[in-house]
Amino acid sequence: MSKGTEELDQVVIKFAGDSGDGMQLTGTQFSNTAAFIGNDLATFPDFPAEIRAPQGTVAGVSGFKIQFGSNRVFSPGDEADILIAMNPAALKANIDWIKDRGTIIIDSDGFKKKDFEKAEYKTSPLDDGSLKGYNLIEAPITKLTKESVAHCDIENKSRTRSKNMFALGIVYWLFNRPLEITENFLDTKFKKLPEIAKANKAALQAGYNYALTIELLPSSYKVKAAKLPKGKYRSITGNQATAWGILAAAEKSKLKLFLGTYPITPATDILHELAKHKGLETVVLQAEDEIAGICSAIGASFAGSLALTTTSGPGLALKSEAIGLAMMTELPLVIINVQRGGPSTGLPTKTEQSDLLQAVYGRNGESPVIVIAASTPSNCFDFAYKAAKLAVEHMTPVILLTDGFIANGAEPWKIKNVGEMEAIQPAFANEATGNWSPYTRSEDKLNRTWAVPGTKGLEHRIGGLEKQAVTGNVSYDPNNHEEMVKVRSEKVARVANFIPNININGDQNSDLLVVGWGGTYGSLHTATSTMLADGKSIAHVHFNFINPLPKNIAEVFSKFKKIIVCELNNGQFVKLLQSELPQFNYLQYNKIQGLPFSKSQLITEFENLIGV
Repeated sequence: MSKGTEELDQVVIKFAGDSGDGMQLTGTQFSNTAAFIGNDLATFPDFPAEIRAPQGTVAGVSGFKIQFGSNRVFSPGDEADILIAMNPAALKANIDWIKDRGTIIIDSDGFKKKDFEKAEYKTSPLDDGSLKGYNLIEAPITKLTKESVAHCDIENKSRTRSKNMFALGIVYWLFNRPLEITENFLDTKFKKLPEIAKANKAALQAGYNYALTIELLPSSYKVKAAKLPKGKYRSITGNQATAWGILAAAEKSKLKLFLGTYPITPATDILHELAKHKGLETVVLQAEDEIAGICSAIGASFAGSLALTTTSGPGLALKSEAIGLAMMTELPLVIINVQRGGPSTGLPTKTEQSDLLQAVYGRNGESPVIVIAASTPSNCFDFAYKAAKLAVEHMTPVILLTDGFIANGAEPWKIKNVGEMEAIQPAFANEATGNWSPYTRSEDKLNRTWAVPGTKGLEHRIGGLEKQAVTGNVSYDPNNHEEMVKVRSEKVARVANFIPNININGDQNSDLLVVGWGGTYGSLHTATSTMLADGKSIAHVHFNFINPLPKNIAEVFSKFKKIIVCELNNGQFVKLLQSELPQFNYLQYNKIQGLPFSKSQLITEFENLIGV
């Protein structure tokens, strides 16, 4: 039958189902295909916190949202144009996030009485009128999947596992996507299980053919490639980008990379990614706990390696004494904290900017360290690289904050040439230095030199007790202690001379300045850019360097009558700003729901402040 094609600029799709329905794989494959075609995109995977939530319940729903388009995309979007719901629980969990007159595609085989009961529906939403106003497509996905794989030599219980590929085939037809990219992925993934690959490809093709013939889908859609800067791109998650940024820093600095860590959600993928690259002189140690992980990294740093440890908020708390040790010994160390909702164990699979104050202040004694924050999945690469550079050149620990949103999210990334990246020059001592002492400092950075054990003439004492200035011997002298505390603090403060000033995006003559930091960039940039395009007067600054702060903040803030600080916490960065720059009054906009900001909520708040 003949169907038309409608052209769209941007689309938001949400794949949702039980945690065993393969929605993360489905969304990832659609994202990879969109990136291959040249669309700009942003994704938001949403995992259940429970490892084995009861099947069919709202607590067990796993989702994957993607916004893709022919224009620049900075966030995964708010309300979805299309929802694929594999069961009633997935529908219930997402119905408030679908646009009016949006399309809902359900697996009708998963919408039986027992399924409604598991999702705690009192009446069937298919019959009670609650879905009126949506374009509801009831597809017998499970049944048709079983039929499509009937010719495959697989176990009977495995014949419905490919239903996610059937659903993906429907969406591929809807948006004129080729099947070959996913088919090649399946061939590679199941190279040793060719019948499984065959079944998944059959289901994918069957879903595509079903959409081609079903009368409820009168047209398909076309989303052109985005106009991105020329270069070679790939889709990348924040955790992948973080791992690759550290690998690039190791290559550029000519240092061996050592990761000492312990698995913790949502940071574990960095461990997994680095474990794939042992051929790049990378040593990965999965220790027995968080404390062992960071202490092994400090040992590797003492031995002259680029040392790294990864964690999330609860693990950062456990590592706090060891971070103080690395600060006291003045050894380079990169600590990556992928933030999640807290406190305590908190929300393991949800996003939150929960650990800023912990990163800046969370150690005993006067223990300042450099703190920086990535703001998008792709620039996790840049700030991981920058964290390594600052650590080895300034001889101090650096905490890099990402969060569950950007760590698991993906976007196109322009592949970089390491040879063209800024130089990294470790502060090594050598036996030719002459009159060497372990705590002799440079004039500009106040950093000491990095003496690798076994180097002739560089024998020295190291440990967690207070150091005597210059010699590094243990000292309990009160005046020496005060001097060392102040010099270590000044060393971190001087990093401000080596980081860029903050830039204003938008109308510098506006009364309202929107301030954000870290992973809220996409939402804040999208909201402020939309308002600017509509003729509203607004400006936005975004912080990646937290401790120390950029040097020009007072100058920037003084230009605006109103400053609103937007955070996914209860107001941590605003407390830091009030401490560092108390001369300004700060408004706050906070969200603590384990979810990123929505564009519509931000615009409503900002318009109220500028009096629209």
